[in-house]
Parts: sequence; C-alpha cells; structure tokens
Amino acid sequence: MKRQIVRTADGSSSIYLEEMDEQYHSKHGAIAESEHIFIQNGLLEKKAEPVISVFEVGMGTGLNVMTSIQAAEKHKLSINYEAIEAFPILISELKDLNFVEALNFDPMLFQKIHKTEWGIEQSLNTNFRLTKWHEKLQMIKLLPAQYDVIYFDAFAPEKQGEMWSKEIFEDLFTALKYDGILVTYCVKGEIRRRLKEVGFTVEKLPGPIGGKREICRARKEFKDEA
Repeated sequence: MKRQIVRTADGSSSIYLEEMDEQYHSKHGAIAESEHIFIQNGLLEKKAEPVISVFEVGMGTGLNVMTSIQAAEKHKLSINYEAIEAFPILISELKDLNFVEALNFDPMLFQKIHKTEWGIEQSLNTNFRLTKWHEKLQMIKLLPAQYDVIYFDAFAPEKQGEMWSKEIFEDLFTALKYDGILVTYCVKGEIRRRLKEVGFTVEKLPGPIGGKREICRARKEFKDEA
C-alpha cells in the first residue's frame, strides 16, 4: 500500500495511505487531536488512579504513546500501556515524522517506542511500561476488567468497517473496568448506537479547537441490577 508523509494543520506529521484515501491522524492537526481526545478527555479522567491501564487500538505512528508519556511526566502518573497495530509503520519512515521536534520529545525514546520487541512488556521510563501487539484486534483475547482507558483510534468506519462492529465493542466493553472509558474521534450516530447497545453510556464532547466539532466518550458505568 503506497504511503506518503503529509503535514496536518498544526504543522505535525501524519501518514497518508493512497489506496484507502485515508491518513493516520486528523488533517486538522495530529498533535492537537491526540492531546485533546486521548489525553485531556481520556487519560486525565483517570489521573487519580495509582496506576492507569491504557489500551490503544491502532498505535500507528506512536503519537498517542508519546503524548501519554509526556502527560505521565507532567502529572506524575504511573501508566501500563498496551497497544495493538496490525500494520506497523516502517522504521525508515520515522525520520520523516516531526513529532520529536514538535513535542520536544527525547529522540532515543521515540526510536525505542517503535523498535522495542512485540509482545514483551518494556519499561520506557520509571513510570511508563509499554507492551505492543503486532496483531489484528479480532485475533487477540482480551481479559475482563483489564483497562481504565481505551484509545479507539482505528481508521474511519467507512474505511475499516470491521473494526467498528458490535462484536468489537462488546469485547472492549468487557475489557474495561467499571467506570472505565473509551474515547474516539468518531461521533457517527450509528457508532454511538452500537456503543449504547453493548452497555456503554455515551456522550458527545466538543472537539479540538480548529478540528472536528465533536468527539465521543463512552463510559462503562456500574449498574445495580437489584
């Protein structure tokens, strides 16, 4: 699949897939999207937890890992981070992504995110542990009540419809702890209905300034059946 490095509206990089007519990040700003959706409205909702367990669907360029590491440093968080990616970016593409400069990020740590072995937990620093899975989400078994936060960053439903199925959301609902949250950029009515069908409480939130008007956050609330 032919790929090219592109710039988004905030000056940060993304990768464009010509055959899919799709890119890894919002054209309105890759970093702005990551920090607003996944950090501000996802990770930091759980900052009171002694250890935050994160699962990312679609690691892609590793940008959400990077912004999560920076949030952990800034807010003194301890994070166990798992990420799945069926089609990893090429190591040769790393030099063309400008996230290191744009985020003032440690270049050696950026390399380590991508070069660390698949399927093995690695300590990236004293408060951040990363495990990557080189696999399709449908092929792995998620255990119940594993995660506090899920970053759902798959390609758009019209490009990768199988990733937005009711069955996928059922598995993710089960994998969340009670009061856990799933955040995503997609607010399509059909997707929100599927999230509600499997048990999530769903809300639309304002999108990043200069970007999408709305984003979606779904919460697994405890429901007393008595």
